[in-house]
Amino acid sequence: MGTRDRQGVGLMGGQQRDGSQRGAARKAFLLAAGLGTRLRPVTDALPKCLVEVGGRTMLDRWLDSLAAAGVEEVLVNTHHFAELVEAHVAVRATPPVVRVVNEPELLGSAGTLLANRDFVDDDEMFLVVNADNLTDFDLRELIDAHRGSGADATLAVFRAARPSECGVVEVDDGGWVVGFVEKPAEPRSDLANAGMYAFGPSVLDLVEPSLPRDIGFDLLGRLVGRARAVAIGDSYFTDIGTLSALEQARQAWESRATA
Repeated sequence: MGTRDRQGVGLMGGQQRDGSQRGAARKAFLLAAGLGTRLRPVTDALPKCLVEVGGRTMLDRWLDSLAAAGVEEVLVNTHHFAELVEAHVAVRATPPVVRVVNEPELLGSAGTLLANRDFVDDDEMFLVVNADNLTDFDLRELIDAHRGSGADATLAVFRAARPSECGVVEVDDGGWVVGFVEKPAEPRSDLANAGMYAFGPSVLDLVEPSLPRDIGFDLLGRLVGRARAVAIGDSYFTDIGTLSALEQARQAWESRATA
């Protein structure tokens, strides 16, 4: 996307980061409870968030990225090999503060937010990110786009080569989300959900209490007309959910690191 497209999908121009906490995202959910079945045999002995790319775990990469964006506290949900995640977090000595919440039964991505609503009830904004996506996107762009936008939610989007495998987002000229369908057979757009969100607490009112509930299938459709989108532009982005995708990501990340 060019500059015009990036602004057209929700980036707020002319904003300066002054380091204040007004309108900042102090807390985040890092969704890491998935079973990682498509990554077997790697995940037969390891949770997906502890898979390494470029010598660092996905968990550490996300925690570092969130800390760099000013996030002070992160709730990480666990299920598969939860004890390994807890042990890993226990020896981590750098920000942010991490709260690990185990789910004996998976609640779904939206269900996790609802079940831990008290974590963010006092905040004007919080972030939600999927731990199995590898990206160098600066989360401060997402925060800046959401701040003062008037939207209940802001989601990061990218141009997908195979949009039928993604959550497909339609936006108007002002960057407002006017349509969303999870993995449509006939996509009406190539803009895809990148699994990075800035939410206001009111978004949680839209999650039905019967669990499990998924952000893509059960929540984003309810945010049509109430959410804006921000493009990740030229940032690297991929889902490491399969063995082939993981290997490609490792090769691509190594190439970017040595470029």
